[in-house]
This record gives sequence, structure tokens and C-alpha cells, in this order.
Amino acid sequence: MDFIISLLINAALIFGIAYVMPQVDIKNFGTAILVALLVGLLNATVGFLLRLPLNLVTLGLMTFVVRLLVTALVIKLVDKFLSGFEVKGFWPAVVIALVIAIAGSFMDQTLHNGYQNARVNTTR
Repeated sequence: MDFIISLLINAALIFGIAYVMPQVDIKNFGTAILVALLVGLLNATVGFLLRLPLNLVTLGLMTFVVRLLVTALVIKLVDKFLSGFEVKGFWPAVVIALVIAIAGSFMDQTLHNGYQNARVNTTR
């Protein structure tokens, strides 16, 4: 269930960014869901393979920056795969990656607090 909520929120963010930024074009919300799904899958596979050596080189000190840049590269890769999604330039892809990272942090924190509250309520 958390995966579906995360997917829909990321799709809404991507769709909203496309509305605000003229460098990002997206066909419709269905395409935004597909983009969010592909970014998630590619980030988990190809992104991991790219992040691992970069984190080793930086000794893990620049993990957030490495994750942000790799996610931006994945977004540009998805841009090449889908005809209904276009990101003109690398910096708009970095902005999308940053917004997704910030929203993901808030979602993780909210879900974590929700699980803790549910666990406390069941033990009473």
C-alpha cells in the first residue's frame, strides 16, 4: 500500500513540476505515473550500480549529492525512453530529483511516525 501511495505522490509531483517549469513537458497524469514507476525501478537497479562506486570514491561523505545526481541521470534516461515526457536540460532533472527526494523524506517520516503511533495504540 505504501508503494502505491508513494507512486501516486511522485507522479503528482512530476505532473505539478511539469505545470510549473516550462523545461518539463508531460502528456498526461497516466504518463506521470509511468514516469514515476520507471524512475523508481531504474533508480533501484541502474541507479544502485551507479551510486555504489561513486559513494566508495567519496567515502560516503557526499551520499545525498551522489543520490541526487544519479536520480537526475535516471530521469534523463526515462526522458529518452518515453515520448510523452521531455526534460529540456540537466538542471530541470536535478530540480525534479530534489523535489522527489524532499517529498520522499517527508513521506518516510510521516509513515514512520504513523507506524510508531499504531504500535503504541495496539499495546495499550
